[in-house]
Formats: sequence, C-alpha cells, structure tokens
Amino acid sequence: MNGSKAMLVDSHCHLDFPDFAGDLDAIVARAEAAGIGRIVTISTRIKRLGGLLAIAERFPNVYCSVGTHPHQADEEDGLPADELIELARHPKVVALGEAGLDYFYQHGSRGAQERGFRTHIAAARATGLPLVIHTREADDDCARILEEEMAKGSFRAVLHCYTGGRELAMKAIGLGLSISFTGILTFKKSESLRELAAELPADRIMVETDAPYLAPGKFRGKRNEPSYVVEIARVLAETRGVSLEEISRQTSENFFRLFSKVPAPVASA
Repeated sequence: MNGSKAMLVDSHCHLDFPDFAGDLDAIVARAEAAGIGRIVTISTRIKRLGGLLAIAERFPNVYCSVGTHPHQADEEDGLPADELIELARHPKVVALGEAGLDYFYQHGSRGAQERGFRTHIAAARATGLPLVIHTREADDDCARILEEEMAKGSFRAVLHCYTGGRELAMKAIGLGLSISFTGILTFKKSESLRELAAELPADRIMVETDAPYLAPGKFRGKRNEPSYVVEIARVLAETRGVSLEEISRQTSENFFRLFSKVPAPVASA
C-alpha cells in the first residue's frame, strides 16, 4: 500500500444480485483497474451463502460475509448463532451480516429483526469477526441493542451505509464501532451527512458502494458497481479537507484493521 497510489476497498456490495449476473468478470476487472484492491460482497440470506462463496472463490480479491438482512428476518428467524459461527469458518467468509433493524420498509417484523440482530452480535463476539450492521429509521432501538449487547461482552462492527443521526453515530463511535459511507454522501441533499462525515474520527471511517444500489454523484440513476467507490472516496476527502490519496490510505487501513481476516497487500519497499 506504499506504492505510488493508495488502494481503495469496497467494503460492502452485492455481487450475487441478478443485476451483475451478465458481466461479473468485467465488473471485477474494472474495479481492479480503478485501484480497488479488495471487495466484500455481503450476504442477505444465510441460505444463499453458496452463491456468494462461488463468487468469492472465483476472484482472488473478493471476500464475503454470512448473515440475514433485516428484510429477511422472518424468513430466517430462529437460526442459531452456532450455525453462523460454523459457516464463518470458511476462509473467504470475513464478516457476519448484514443484520440489524430496518423500520423504513417494514419487510421484516421488528421482533424477528431484533432477535436476528442479537444472534449475529453473539456470533461476532464468538468469532472475533466484524458485524456489518444495517440500520434505517431505527436509531433509538439500534443504540439500545448495541449498548445492551456491548455490556455482555465486546464485539466489533461497522454501521454500513450510514444515514442515521449524529447521536447514534457518536454512540457507535463511543462503543468502538466504525461508520461506512455510500454514494448517498455525494447527493446534493446530504449536507448533514457530510457534516457528520467531517466530524468523525479518522480511524473509524470506511467507504463502500452498496452496489448495485446508490450510485454516487455523476453515475446517479445507473447501476452502481465497485469501481465507483472512487467517487465516494473523493467526496469524503473533500468533505474532510484531505487528499484522495490520504482518504484512500486511511479508509483502507481502517478496513484491514476491522476486517482482519482479509489479507492486506504486502507493502512495497
């Protein structure tokens, strides 16, 4: 990572979604050409882990997580932490989740979402792997669960695609967690989100695409893809008053520290 150009990481996308089925090789190649050194493709259903693993095993720089998105909480309600812990032994599985709370769409019942969230936290605690947290329109309950669970024993996590309020963000930072930003950071109406991004500690921020969703800035309305993480990093750098080089180095360092199962590239002499 000490070469002429700092690499970037797309810490969260969904390469197994049908949107990418036709040109996955080209998408991964474009990401590599853009300097994206690692990609984590995120699980939304434990039952579909096989498809994710097939992609992660096909591309050397692609890794995956295992977990149940809150929208699927009822569908996979009651799956034990032990099952997650066992599946996470695979060398390409580097995180748990995404799990958490989504009160915006109400696709998963709140009870099942909370049970699933706590189960994933238990698995993160047991494995030492980070939990990728999805939280939307649920700041108070998310903060409550994080505090209650951290009191039972520490775990590592990132609040992905952050769009919540300052209070939840600062509570998460206080608990030792990280915050990740998507293309939403680049949208014109995201002033308050940029203000928050400027304020957060440098060692707790990451970037992601959440592709195929939320294409940043100049790509808005198109299918998102991992190579576009450069645009998010550029806006984050401008927001924080640092160079793209510096934000690339910092967010990648933060990623490898949190996603410690992902091998970091050997720095050139």
